[in-house]
Formats: sequence, C-alpha cells, structure tokens
Amino acid sequence: MSQRANLLVTSLLEPETIESLRLESWDILIRQARSAQLLVRLAAQLSGTGLLEKVPEHPRQHLVAVLALHAHQQLAVRREIEHLLDAFEGRGLRLVLLKGAAYAIADLPPGRARLFADIDLLVPKSRLRDAELALMSHGWSSANHDAYDQRYYREWMHELPPLMHLTRMSTIDVHHNLVPSTAPIHPDATRLLDDAVPCLGRPDIFVLSPNDMILHSAVHLFHDGEFENALRDLFDIRDLVSHWMQSEGSWISLAERARELELERPLAYALRYLQKLLHTPVPTELSDFKMHTGAGLKWKVLDAIFERGLRPPHPSCNDRLSTFARSILYARGHALRMPLPLLVPHLMRKSLIRWNGHLE
Repeated sequence: MSQRANLLVTSLLEPETIESLRLESWDILIRQARSAQLLVRLAAQLSGTGLLEKVPEHPRQHLVAVLALHAHQQLAVRREIEHLLDAFEGRGLRLVLLKGAAYAIADLPPGRARLFADIDLLVPKSRLRDAELALMSHGWSSANHDAYDQRYYREWMHELPPLMHLTRMSTIDVHHNLVPSTAPIHPDATRLLDDAVPCLGRPDIFVLSPNDMILHSAVHLFHDGEFENALRDLFDIRDLVSHWMQSEGSWISLAERARELELERPLAYALRYLQKLLHTPVPTELSDFKMHTGAGLKWKVLDAIFERGLRPPHPSCNDRLSTFARSILYARGHALRMPLPLLVPHLMRKSLIRWNGHLE
C-alpha cells in the first residue's frame, strides 16, 4: 500500500507522525478517517496523547467537533438504555447489549473512540416475540414494511427487522444469534446468554463475556460481508484483544471458546489481519490459530482481497483492484449467510431494486 493510502493507519498507530503533516495531507487524512468511521478514534488518540493542540486549526475543528458529537452520543445512548430497561421491566427479559452500545456502557476501549448508528440487543430466540411486543408497546415499530424484507429477516436472519422509535427515532436491532440460521456455522446463542456478564455498577445491564465479545466482533467483520466499516471494526478487535488477552492462559481460553462456538475461522481471519495490518502481537504456537500464519497461493489471493477490503473506503486508498475486491467480499458475505437456492433469487431481487432505483 502506498504511503498516502496508509496515512490513516500510520497516524493511528504512530500518532506522533502527524506533527510532520502538511495541510494537503491533513485534508486527505480527515477524509480517510471520516469515510472509515474512524474520525472520532483519530481525535481521541490525538487528544489522549496531547497532540490535538499541534494540529492545524482547520483540521483541528473537525476533530474537536467529532469529540463533542461522541460525548453527546454517550449521553444519548445511556438515556435510551433506560427506556429499554423500562420496556423489558416485568417481562422476564434481560437487557444484553452487543457491539457499540455494549462498548459504551461497559466503558471498554472501543467505546471511547467509536460512534454507532443503532443499539443491538441479544435475546433468546424463544423470547423474540415477547421482546418485540415489549418494544412496540414503548414506541418502537418496524422501520421496514416490505413483505419480502420482513420474511427475509424473520425466516432466515439472526435478527428482527430494525425497530425505530416513533418520536426519538432511535433504532434497535434485536438479535437472537450472531449469524443467520442458514449459515454454515452454528454458534450456540444459549451459551452466549448464559455467560453474559453484568456491567460494573449496573447489575441490570448485561454484555457478552470478554471471549464472546471478541468472537462476536470477529464474526461481524469476517462473516457478515459488510466491509464499509471494516477498518473501524478491526481496530475494535485490536482494542478488545489488547485489553483482555494479557496471558497465555487468556489466549488458550479464547481459542477453546472459539472451538466450542464453531467460530475458529472468523477468529483466525481476525488474528491474521490484526497482525499483518495493525502489527498486533498474536501467539503463533496455539493450534487453533494456525490459519493466521498460513502461506502459499491461497493466502496470497485472500490477502490481496481482504487487505483491500480493510482499507478506508476513500479514493486515495483505492487501486485498480479495489472495486473488484470489495465485490468479491460482498458476494462472499452473502454466500456465508445462506445456501445457493436462497442466495441467487435474493441477490437478483436486490439487484433489480437497485437498478430500478437508478433508473428513477
């Protein structure tokens, strides 16, 4: 990758390098960070290392503004979670948060450097209807009224159609597993819920256990096929690994949990690209992690695809193969979600909708 294309990653890993940037490079850096949903991470990194005041005035304004937005969102998500607790009260449902909201409420490193668009919950599949009714009775309703999309979510996916609050416009994603039931891997969501842990000082709010949170982040990045925020998600995994994987025993525990939940492959991909792109130390002696040290033609091809998909989605980071690589990752993500007889008509329908929208 060229120095220009690598500007954002270098600035995040070696923040002192920003002192030598010219205004033209700052313009590119801000654009890259914004496109990758990493502007708040860049701002927090520079603020935490005392370098924010050394940023030229105009780019600094962008960084200060996004820090203010992050602070506002932290307050807003806490208020929204109180509404969720009210909705679940008396119904025998625990509030188990996932991803961005979990990072924020549990005060984990990714939450201090991340914005997110919705609040994700995990409930038992047998209680999906109860959770949906509880939320609807408190002002949330389905944001998607298309009959096909409703069926797509309810029959094949691992979550309900997104729910949006009628007045506050907050969006809730209610999950019953980490991957669709049609996927080739089948993590046991009961184990995830059984091992969920209460947040410090908030015994009424739960998040996944440390191992499960890392594994969920890996699945979300390397199994869902949504690579718009891929680099942000890789930095999230780096934060979680750096925070919790402090001993050989913790790595062994993570590997064992991945095997129990059939999530060795997503974890192996995560570890490989943490090491290759973010220079994160990863043990190589554990048998569960052999994939991340793979070599040969297969891995050269995979690296060429994934490393392009993990770049910021900004023109300065693209080369002549970037669009092709992202198309491959998009198709791969859908292929991992559902078998071919379901996948082909689904993709054809999405293509027709996209084409008709283009014509209009």
